[in-house]
Amino acid sequence: MDTVYLETTIVGHIAGRIHSDPFTAARQRTTRDWWQGAASMYELYVSQLVVDECSGGDPTAASERLAVIETLPFLQTSEDVDALSAALISAKAIPASEPRDAFHIAISAVNGVNYLLTWNFKHIANAALRSRIEQVCRDAGFEPPVICTPDELAGTNDGT
Repeated sequence: MDTVYLETTIVGHIAGRIHSDPFTAARQRTTRDWWQGAASMYELYVSQLVVDECSGGDPTAASERLAVIETLPFLQTSEDVDALSAALISAKAIPASEPRDAFHIAISAVNGVNYLLTWNFKHIANAALRSRIEQVCRDAGFEPPVICTPDELAGTNDGT
């Protein structure tokens, strides 16, 4: 069974009220539709960083986000994760101002996860950075995860 690391933006789109902005609301619906079948199609993972990020902000919203992931297993951190995070930043695959984004990628790659699911287009699912991210991972000896959104991952295990 393929493995999926849920980056924090995914959890935020599953929990809470539908946003008033139609574009954001459409992403929320897509994420929630994907979530309905995800547990039976994939092994889902988060990290302590996802928990930490989900814990911030409004206490009610934080509680809703944490409820979404409360039963999911954690990927482990290691010196390799720290080193790959640093390499991603050093190579300018991820800006130095966004170390958490580098960590999400590194923990996925080091733990051999197939997919990193995100709505973060600025620094993670960024087409201009993708080849650099992948090269840094490979240069460090790790196969990068496929970085994608829920709508891109939909249907990957439907037998076609």
